[in-house]
Amino acid sequence: MRATTAALFLLACSATSAWPQQRPAVDPARADAAIKSAFPTAPADWQSRLMPDETMRQCSAHRNSPPKAVAEAIQQRERATIVYPPDGKLLGEWKKGEAIAQSGYGLRFTDYPPRSANGGNCYACHQMTRQEVSYGTLGPSLLAYGKNRQFGEPDTKAAYDKIYDSHAAFPCSNMPRFGTNKILTIEQIKDLVALLMSPDSPVNK
Repeated sequence: MRATTAALFLLACSATSAWPQQRPAVDPARADAAIKSAFPTAPADWQSRLMPDETMRQCSAHRNSPPKAVAEAIQQRERATIVYPPDGKLLGEWKKGEAIAQSGYGLRFTDYPPRSANGGNCYACHQMTRQEVSYGTLGPSLLAYGKNRQFGEPDTKAAYDKIYDSHAAFPCSNMPRFGTNKILTIEQIKDLVALLMSPDSPVNK
């Protein structure tokens, strides 16, 4: 009797719900329209944020695991957006970088019109210092980031590139494209690079 009841229960579940691997197809145009209609009072200069660009469309189409050819195209396109400091110096001030990493200000409706500089909200995804006990784990720990790389110039440039446009390094990364999308300025990105790569930074202590 119990076996029969269990079988009927499983049959009912299979008839009324899809198995996890049977994901329903989603019409991208319908999804985009739903997102846009959810923000009817968004300022005109925010409208572009509601529609995905080519990189986001490709990442969504491939569920963030694009085939090699698409991944290479994404990297090439995103690398072309990176702008370097005119003086060629990639290190700013790590103390300013720490403040940027701690700040989640910016890009919210409550932050409009802006009354302060945007933050990077880096601790939402990364462990960066041992003193900070509240941090996210979506991204890897960045403890001793510069120290582990012997504070090398190539790694300093790689850190700048990743912060400016993470998709240039890892196609379909979860990390925001801080420079490409004008979330942070070049000077702010330099300060974050200093936080990662300066020997005196708490990241490397």
